[in-house]
Amino acid sequence: MNAPLVAVAHGSRDPRSAATIRGLLDVVRSVRPELDVRTAFLDLSAPALGDVLDSVHSDGHSSAVVVPLLLGHAYHASVDIPTAVAEAQERNPLLRVRTADVLGPDPRLRGAAWRRLLHAGADPDDEELGVVLAGAGSAHPPANELVADVAETWRRGTSWAGVVAAFAAAAEPDVPTAVERLRAAGARRFAVGSWFLAPGRLPDRVLERARECTSAPLLAETMGADHGIAELVLRRYESALGAGRERPRLSRAG
Repeated sequence: MNAPLVAVAHGSRDPRSAATIRGLLDVVRSVRPELDVRTAFLDLSAPALGDVLDSVHSDGHSSAVVVPLLLGHAYHASVDIPTAVAEAQERNPLLRVRTADVLGPDPRLRGAAWRRLLHAGADPDDEELGVVLAGAGSAHPPANELVADVAETWRRGTSWAGVVAAFAAAAEPDVPTAVERLRAAGARRFAVGSWFLAPGRLPDRVLERARECTSAPLLAETMGADHGIAELVLRRYESALGAGRERPRLSRAG
């Protein structure tokens, strides 16, 4: 019997976020219909990761693979998920839990964001187009560098006036600053690419700021239920199974 795949996302008060995550996991199920795929969240949405792992055990499974639906490795991946997994294993000592890597970096994420941007109307040959690639922002610099690396890849591969990574919170530059840099580089039209998996407060903040400082910008949707990302989720699951990794247990004392 295959170990259930427990996909865990951030969670949000915005119901569109959970609906988008469930849509992505429906695509995962369509690719692997025999696999037990379960949805979990870290905060603000239900069910919680610990509750889902409890249900995996109560349903008679001896193991599970947690796949973080996170675009980069920051606090959620290094603290929140290991803590929830360790607490679930304390409650269910016979349950073996392996935790996969986060989704990024991976070309399939870049491909999903690229397709959303093209669908919004961005023309790779438009020399007067400036593109803001907007992400959440993190206090963990490598997570921000990942977004900047994607922006640089797009800049090199297009005729655009420029591509600048910008962040909704916790990192610089913000969207207005990125737009000013693009104007200085010769941009006359603007587009906003989305380095977000699902809608929510931070993506909405990005769109609002873009509308405030530009005229009729092209706005890409979040990556969402993309087939390439579904394949990436499954790749992370299979890699965790193959590596046979288990998260070290955390003591109650920390």
